[in-house]
Amino acid sequence: MARLTIKDGRVIDPANHIDTVTDLILEGGKVTKVGKVSRASGAVFDASGLLVTPGLIDPHVHLREPGQENKETIASGSAAAVNGGFTSICCMPNTDPALDDDARIEFVYRQAARAKLCNVYPVGAITKGRKGEELAEIGLMSKAGAVAFSDDGCAVASAGVMAKALRYVKMTGKAIMQHAEEPTLTGGAVMNAGDIATELGLGGWPRVAEEVIIQRDVLLNESVGCAYHVQHLSSGGSVDIIRRARKAGQPVTAEVAPHHLLLTDEDCRTYDTNFKMNPPLRQKVDIKTLLKGVKDGVITVLATDHAPHTQQDKDVEFASAAFGIVGLDCALGLYAKALIDTGTIDWPHMIAMMTIHPAQLCGLDTKGTLSEGMDADVTLIDPNGSHTIDINHFAGQGRNCPFDGWEVPARPVATIVGGTIKMNCEKQRVKR
Repeated sequence: MARLTIKDGRVIDPANHIDTVTDLILEGGKVTKVGKVSRASGAVFDASGLLVTPGLIDPHVHLREPGQENKETIASGSAAAVNGGFTSICCMPNTDPALDDDARIEFVYRQAARAKLCNVYPVGAITKGRKGEELAEIGLMSKAGAVAFSDDGCAVASAGVMAKALRYVKMTGKAIMQHAEEPTLTGGAVMNAGDIATELGLGGWPRVAEEVIIQRDVLLNESVGCAYHVQHLSSGGSVDIIRRARKAGQPVTAEVAPHHLLLTDEDCRTYDTNFKMNPPLRQKVDIKTLLKGVKDGVITVLATDHAPHTQQDKDVEFASAAFGIVGLDCALGLYAKALIDTGTIDWPHMIAMMTIHPAQLCGLDTKGTLSEGMDADVTLIDPNGSHTIDINHFAGQGRNCPFDGWEVPARPVATIVGGTIKMNCEKQRVKR
C-alpha cells in the first residue's frame, strides 16, 4: 500500500494521551510514525485546521443483511459508515435469519470483504433465533470472529437464561451487550410513559422497563464478572445503577446515542414516526442525567444504533410504525452539538468515546489508536465545519432521520481505512 503523510493536523490519540499539531505517516496499511516530518514522500494530505484521530468505531449498527436487504445491506451500511467518518462498525444480529451460528458470522465477513469499504465486525446472538430460550453457539461464533454477543431488539428476559449466558460468554473473553427492556412492562408501548403519551392516546413505555433489567443483570453478574455492556441508554435512573456498579468494581460499560441526547418525548406530538425509537425518547431531566454520565465517565461509549427502514415502514400511523432511525451519516456532527457545544466534554474526551473505548469493548486490538504498528484507520474532522444535515446526501439506503435540516457544528472530512482514502470531501488537500 502506498505511503500517505498527513501533515500539520491536530492529532488526537486519547489512548496515548496525544493532543498536538504534528504529522502522521501511514504505509503498508499501518501507522508508521506520529511526529514532524521534514520531507514527505508519496501522497501528502494537508490537514491544517483539522483534527486527525484514530478511525471512528460504532459498536452498534443494524445492517439488515441477511433477509432485509431492501432496508440496508452490508455494502450500503458500510458506505454510510465511511460517509460519516467511521472506519469500523459492529453489526447487530437481529437479521433474518439471526446471526446465531458460525456460518452466519463468516457470511458477514465475506460480504464486508466484497464491499471493500470499512471494517465490519459481527455481533453474535446470545440465544437461538434471539428468542431468549436456548443459548446460541457462543463458542463457535466466538472462534468465527463474533466480537460480542447480544439479542439486540430484544432483552434476554429470562433471568435463568441470562445467568447462563453471562457464564458462557465470560469464557470467551467477549462482552454481552444487553438491550435493556423488560417485555412484560412494554406491551403495546410506543413512546415514553407520561402525560404526553396519555394526551396522544399512545401506549406508554416506562423507564423502569429499562432499569429493572440492568439492575437484575448487575446482580446476576456479581459472582461471574463477565464484561457487560448496556446499549442505548435512555433513562436517567439507568445511569445511577451503572454508576453504582462501576464504583463497586463491576466490569460494566454503557453507551448513549445522539437521539437520546438531543430529543425528547415532546417531539412525538407531531406523530412524526421518525421520532419513534426503541428505547423511546424520554424527557429533559433524563438528558441532563445522561450528559452528566458522559461527563463523569459513567457512560464510556458513543454509538448510533443506526436502524434503517423503508419508507413504507415509517409512513404509517405512529403506533404501527417501525422503531428506529439512521445515524451513521450524521452522528459526528450531532455528538459535537450535544457534547462539545454544550461544554459537557472536550474533543479528546469525545474522540476517546468513539475510538479506544469501543475498540476495547469489542476486543479490536489493532484499532482505536494511532500507535506505531496499529492499523492505518484514520478519521479527519473539521471541528468548525458547520453544515446542514441533508438526508439526500446520505450514502446508506435509509432516509428515516428526524435530524434532516438540522445545523451541526462539525463534519468528517476524510475517512481512511487500512491506509486507503475511502471518503474525502476536500480532495484539493491531497497532493501526489
